[in-house]
Amino acid sequence: MSILRYLAAPLAPLYGAVVRARNRSFDAHPERAEQVPVPVISVGNLSAGGTGKTPLTLFLAKGLEAAGWANAVLSRGYGGRRSVDPMSVEPDSDPRQTGDEPLLMAQALGTHRVVVGRKRHAAALRALSQRPDLRCLLLDDGFQHRALHRDLDLLVLDGVRTWGNSRMLPLGDLREPVDSVRRAHALVVTRAGRVQDRDRIEAWWSRHGSDGPIFWVDFTLGALRRWDTGESVPLPLPDQGPAFAWCGLGHPEAFYADLLLAGQPWCGSESFPDHRGPSPAELQRLQVRARSEGAGWLVCTQKDAVKLTPAHARILELPLYFADQKVINGEALLAWILAVLI
Repeated sequence: MSILRYLAAPLAPLYGAVVRARNRSFDAHPERAEQVPVPVISVGNLSAGGTGKTPLTLFLAKGLEAAGWANAVLSRGYGGRRSVDPMSVEPDSDPRQTGDEPLLMAQALGTHRVVVGRKRHAAALRALSQRPDLRCLLLDDGFQHRALHRDLDLLVLDGVRTWGNSRMLPLGDLREPVDSVRRAHALVVTRAGRVQDRDRIEAWWSRHGSDGPIFWVDFTLGALRRWDTGESVPLPLPDQGPAFAWCGLGHPEAFYADLLLAGQPWCGSESFPDHRGPSPAELQRLQVRARSEGAGWLVCTQKDAVKLTPAHARILELPLYFADQKVINGEALLAWILAVLI
């Protein structure tokens, strides 16, 4: 247990009591959840970060759009400091206002496809006002945001880390008690190819969840892109030797493992807190460390790359590439959602 979790341990019973009381209130008064005139699909999780919600949300947004279901993504915009709320996120928005993940999604989806807001109902109304053709909305990281009614609740579970020690914050990683899982209409298990005991997860879902289906999906890293030029190159990067990997994710070890699974060796790594990237001075230090460990280039995730600024560019001496996660084996999940919507 980290020192911060140790110091916060006495607050755990209070946190659990507050969460349970809030859930009981929504269960008793479902009318408190505000509704919008189109279906809402929530993509969320029970634990704190790192399950792969963002690439899964992008996969669903693109797949639904291709099937004729025009959609927009609603996000809290964690880490963003904005004077206007809710705010439409465009591909050229400032990540300091929007947060890193909403900007990543806007760059992948295009204009008028992402709205951030502390109150997701207000964000939904903003999305519908600027896109009257929308047929559905995706609520990113929405399992705990019960103030907005949703028609489908997808619960995402990292198949490798699963539910950790099954304890709630701050003693564990769970945002809610395990019995909250019953609200989910389906369970989506990510990194399915690395799951060693599917029976255990199926038994857990049967015991705590609804009677909804389980979907098993995987991630793969797409082609690398050079941050300063936008050049796309295959992964692994040919003839460049090992990389120095860094990221600011909820569970950075997943990214480092994905690099190795893609055949990309790395000889050193450094992790930052989730949603935080290196300052220009820290990036300079990373370059010094990379050279000392035998790396001739740097690699990070797309989520990290969107936070880099001209100040970073001025001190960048080593080539810097980023990779984004893509969902594979998600067709059954998408087909099920489309069947439910129809």
